[in-house]
Amino acid sequence: MARYRKKPVEIEAMLLPADATPTQGMAVYQWIEHHIGSTQPAGDGPGYTGIAAGVTIDPADGLIVIRTLEGDMKVSLGDYIIRGVQGEFYPCKPDIFAATYEAVTD
Repeated sequence: MARYRKKPVEIEAMLLPADATPTQGMAVYQWIEHHIGSTQPAGDGPGYTGIAAGVTIDPADGLIVIRTLEGDMKVSLGDYIIRGVQGEFYPCKPDIFAATYEAVTD
C-alpha cells in the first residue's frame, strides 16, 4: 500500500459563532454570495452546468445552506465555512477545522 501526504494549501475561512448575531450570519452569507451567488432554480442562468452552486437561507430555521456538487450542506452555528482551493464553499465542524488547519502568519 502506498502512503500519501496532504499538500500544504492556504484556504480562506470564516467562523459562524455558536452565539452568532443576525449581523454575523449575514456577513458570512454575503461573503459566500459575493463569490458564488445565490442559489438559482435548476436550469436558470447562463452557463448552467446541471447543478447550481450558490447559497440561500433555510426559511424553516434561518440557517445558511450552501449548494455543492455533493448536495445542499446546512451550516450549523459554530461551524467554519471554508473557501477551498477551487473557490468552492463548504462547512466544517470546529474540531475538524482545528485538527486540519492552522492560522497563516505573514
